[in-house]
Amino acid sequence: MIRPFLVLIGLAICPAFAQQRPNVLLLTVDDMSCDSVGVFGCKLPGTTPNMDKLASQSLRFANAHVTVGNCMPCRNVMFSGLYSHNNKVEGFYQVKDPGWPHFSDLMKDVGYFTGIRGKVSHSSPYQPYDWDAILDTLPNGQKAHMKDAKSFGVSTTDGIAKAKAAKKPFCLVVNVSDPHKPFWSQVRGGGKDPYVPSRIYKASEVPIPGFLFDDPQVREELALYYSSVRRADDCVGEVLAALKASGEEKNTVVFFMSDHGMPLPFAKTQLYHHSTHTPWMVRWPGVTKAGAVDKRHMISAVDFLPTVLDVVGAKHPERLDGRSYLALLKGGTQEDREHVIKEYNENAGRSRDPMRGIQTKRYLYLFNPWSNGERVFATATNGTVTCRRMIELAKTDKKLAARLQVYKHRVPEELFDVSGDPDCLVNLIDRSKHQAQLKKLRATLEEWMVEAKDPMLEVFRKREDADFVEAQVQQLERESEARRSKNPRKKPKNPKKRPKQK
Repeated sequence: MIRPFLVLIGLAICPAFAQQRPNVLLLTVDDMSCDSVGVFGCKLPGTTPNMDKLASQSLRFANAHVTVGNCMPCRNVMFSGLYSHNNKVEGFYQVKDPGWPHFSDLMKDVGYFTGIRGKVSHSSPYQPYDWDAILDTLPNGQKAHMKDAKSFGVSTTDGIAKAKAAKKPFCLVVNVSDPHKPFWSQVRGGGKDPYVPSRIYKASEVPIPGFLFDDPQVREELALYYSSVRRADDCVGEVLAALKASGEEKNTVVFFMSDHGMPLPFAKTQLYHHSTHTPWMVRWPGVTKAGAVDKRHMISAVDFLPTVLDVVGAKHPERLDGRSYLALLKGGTQEDREHVIKEYNENAGRSRDPMRGIQTKRYLYLFNPWSNGERVFATATNGTVTCRRMIELAKTDKKLAARLQVYKHRVPEELFDVSGDPDCLVNLIDRSKHQAQLKKLRATLEEWMVEAKDPMLEVFRKREDADFVEAQVQQLERESEARRSKNPRKKPKNPKKRPKQK
C-alpha cells in the first residue's frame, strides 16, 4: 500500500522500546445515544453499570461529538483524522486507493500488533484490510455472533494473547454491535433470541426521548432498544474483565465511545444534537484523573487519530484535519475548542443528501442543501416501528404531521439553542433575537469549509440561489448513481427533481 502522507519515526522499533509504549484499546458501541448511559444522564435506572464503572475510572467529556451520524463514514473519520470529503469515504462504498495512512497502518509502523472485532468492513476504506488479526473468528474456529456478550471477552483475550506471542504491545479495536438493530429478541424468521441481556426493560418504564412521541408501539420499540443497551453494557463488561484478567489493565489506554445516536427517527443518519453527541471516555492509568468530567472543551471524532498517536509517541501524517487533545488527558487546557464541525454526505443506500453543521455548547446550525421542499431524506430509520407509527398517526394528528414534514423534507437551514432545546424541536433560523449568533456561526462554518477544502463551499456561499444549489445536488446524485450502477445488486434511481418555482 502506498502511503504518501506518512511521516515515520526515524528510529527502528526494537522490542524493548516497543514495550514501553502503552497498549491501546478502542471500545465502541453501535447506535447508542449518549444519554442512554447512566452517568451521561439516562433517565432509566441501571442501563449501563459497566460503562458507569468505566466512567468512574476515566476522564469523560461532556461535550464530545462524532463527525458523522452514520457508521462507516464516522469510523473512517476517526481512523484517518480527516473529514469525510477528504478521506473519500463519504458513504458505504470502497475506496481502494484513498491516499492516506490508516490508524492500523500507523500503529503497526511504530511496533503495535493490531486487531479488530466487529464492524470490520466499516472500519477501513476497503476490504480486505491488513489488520494483524481479525477477531471475529474465535480460537475454537467458530464464527463469533455479534450479539453474544461472552464472545467479546473471548475475542479480547485472544487478541491480547496474539500480541504477546508477537512480542508487541497491542492495539485492539473492539466494536460492540448492540444496540444496533436488530434489537434484543428480534430474530430473523422468528424464534427465541439466545443472547439474553442481563436486564430486560418493559415498555411501561422506558423514558420517551423529547424528539419522539409517546405511543404504546413506540414504547415497545424503546424497551427493546434499552434492553439492547443493557446487552451492549454486558459486552463492555466482558471486554474490560478480559483486559483485567490479562494483567495488562494498568498499561492500557482505553478509549470508549458510541459511533452515533439511537437507530430511531431524528437521531441516526442525522446531524442533530442527539445524532452526534457521544459518551466519550478515556481511562489512562496514572495519567487521566478517575471520575473527572471535562465540561469546558468540545472534542470531535476527527481528533481521535492525532490524539492516540500522541499518546503512543508516534509522529503525525503530513495531512490531518483533526487536532490532538493529549493536553486535556493530562489535565490541561486548550484554546479554540468552542465548537465542532459536522458533515454528512451519503447513506448506506447511496442516496446523496449533503449536510454541514457547526455546534457550540449552546447553538447548533445546520445547512441542508438537499432540502428543496419535495426531496425526501433517505435515512436508515425509515423502517422502524416508530417511523411507521408516526406516518400512521400523522394522518389525524397535526402536531405529528408537522414533525413528519420535518423528518421527510427539512428546510435548507436550521438553528437550535441546544442548551435549552437539545431535542432540536424549535428552529430559530428566522428569529431576530438570534441573528447575530447565526451570522457568526455561518462565518465560522465558511472559514472551516475554506480551510478543509470542502467541495460544498460554493454551494454554501450561493445558498440563496436555489437553481445553483439544486444543480450541484443533482450532480452529486448522478455521481452516486454511477457508483450504484456498477453494483448489480442495486438498481439506480432516477434523479429527484426540485419542484418548479411558481
